[in-house]
Amino acid sequence: NPSTCVVDSTVKIGRDTIIYPGVILEGNTEIGQDCVLIGHCRIMNSIIGNSCEIITSQIDECILGEGVKVGPYANLRPGCKLAPKVKVGDFVELKNTEVGEGTKIPHHTYVGDGTLGKNVNVGAGVIFVNYDGFKKHRAIIEDNAFIGCNSNLIAPVTIKAGSFVAAGSTITEEVPANSLAIARS
Repeated sequence: NPSTCVVDSTVKIGRDTIIYPGVILEGNTEIGQDCVLIGHCRIMNSIIGNSCEIITSQIDECILGEGVKVGPYANLRPGCKLAPKVKVGDFVELKNTEVGEGTKIPHHTYVGDGTLGKNVNVGAGVIFVNYDGFKKHRAIIEDNAFIGCNSNLIAPVTIKAGSFVAAGSTITEEVPANSLAIARS
């Protein structure tokens, strides 16, 4: 039903991609093959890899690898690069963030100025606290780390590979590799 979508003449769409009603594709956007775009999505100046699924979300100036799932209700702001098989779920906002292969950010999370390695799990309600009132800082989460629900990561901070941040923690210092970090007051 092409009359229900807006697709700029500069947009490229791969074979066997399905675009449902309400989708807006703008600028220099490229959508790969075998993708599914559902609901009121707006994708601007972005590259979407093959076999991606995007549901009711906004993506602006981002690069998504193969097999990425986004939404519903996600907001990917400029500067995000998602490796293959990443999941960005409902009510997640990313800004200027790199996400490694197989990482999951399933719901209700803000990741600003972050670098996440492979197979990281970020629980619900996690906030990357990237602004100190004067300038932005970056948080680094290495491979196979687990960030528990409702945690705050006060950047600049690094969570080393294989570490586990307990739910409800506010992390202000580096967490060593293969460690459990609990920071509650």
